[in-house]
Amino acid sequence: MQNYLIRNIAVVNEGRTQVQDVLLRNGRIEKLAPQINEKSNYTEINGEGKHLLPGAIDDQVHFREPGLTHKANIHSEARAAVAGGVTTFMEMPNTKPEAITQERLEEKYNIAANTSIANYSFFMGVSNDNAEEVLRTNEKKDRVCGVKIFMGSSTGNMLVDNFVTLNKIFSGTELLIATHCEDEKIIRDNMEQFKRNKGDNLSASDHPLIRNEEACFESSFTAVQLAKKYDSRLHILHISTEKELQLFSNMLPLAEKRITAEVCVHHLWFSADDYAQYGNLIKCNPAIKAPKHREALWKALVDDRLDIIATDHAPHTWEEKQQPYLQSPSGVPLVQHTVLMMLEAVKQGRFTIEKMVEKMSHAPAICFKIRDRGYIREGYFADVVIADLNAGTKVSKENIYYHCGWSPFEGHQFSAGLTHTFVNGHLAYENGQFNESEKGQRITFAR
Repeated sequence: MQNYLIRNIAVVNEGRTQVQDVLLRNGRIEKLAPQINEKSNYTEINGEGKHLLPGAIDDQVHFREPGLTHKANIHSEARAAVAGGVTTFMEMPNTKPEAITQERLEEKYNIAANTSIANYSFFMGVSNDNAEEVLRTNEKKDRVCGVKIFMGSSTGNMLVDNFVTLNKIFSGTELLIATHCEDEKIIRDNMEQFKRNKGDNLSASDHPLIRNEEACFESSFTAVQLAKKYDSRLHILHISTEKELQLFSNMLPLAEKRITAEVCVHHLWFSADDYAQYGNLIKCNPAIKAPKHREALWKALVDDRLDIIATDHAPHTWEEKQQPYLQSPSGVPLVQHTVLMMLEAVKQGRFTIEKMVEKMSHAPAICFKIRDRGYIREGYFADVVIADLNAGTKVSKENIYYHCGWSPFEGHQFSAGLTHTFVNGHLAYENGQFNESEKGQRITFAR
């Protein structure tokens, strides 16, 4: 493996930014110092004027393999992730077939081992009748990121509304429980009301009113109550409403929290005002809602009631998204542009670059107890990204790496650029070019 010495780069890590030299050797960060005088063989990179970030860890993606590979696959989306500064992903179980048995779960790990240039983990899926199978995952709790419960329907057919099953999982699993929280009855009732009023003439702008704040809150409240009853380790995904924020606290350090929450980049970037421009392209579950919710999410993110930033990367084909509202599937491809989106937010003064790194790299590592990743520390895996905050990136068809081939950001000019991404010390991406000679690794957990 090639070794690298990155000189004179602004290292963003653990709440501060300082110019250092960084030596990457044998897949790890060997040394950090103001100046490194190293005589052994290495490739030198001049980092002057640039920033070194720990690779982002995305705890919620849908890479669609197996079974939905006309939309995406692990190989294509891992490449897009790495180009976008995401060095580790955790992927969801609602594929075809769903990852609701140990055999199907391991099949996905095998695919990733052969095709992914990013590091990876996969959630075990929960259905109404597989509780015993899910609890078998306790035997591999150091090698599986968590179990995923859809407490509200989404893409696929994995709605879990059987309280016997829910109680078994919340009381019996030794893994982190990640939940998609939307109340199915409220959504169905809202949909029936909208159809009575408008027939089939619904549009994307109706989406946040059908999948409304109450649907999110009621389901999240139920999950929190179950977690408190059993002292489960609960992580609620893609919080999208102001009301839900009352369920979370910043009174404890993240490492001591038993209930944590994630916010996704599209809920921080877009609001319901944007449906007029983007329509179904930003239709997702939970829905992007009114601007007041976005502002409340930003406030809660900065004050640590919200713990992690992720993407919920969920690609569909362009043709699928062009269908009328009721037929168009929910989900947005985002993993390639998540770091650029948040660097833009840094420039807008939403938060500092140190806070961004905390929420995208440090916090996922703490939340999931990931071994030796998420920080720029001596001895840790060399998952790092070089960012040029002054080199703009214009999104175009030619530089979108998603298998679906489109992005809501096509034509958008980001003010920053990502020039290099290292995964386990391997230079996997450099200025638009990929080196896939090394694959990513299955991440492990200190549980």
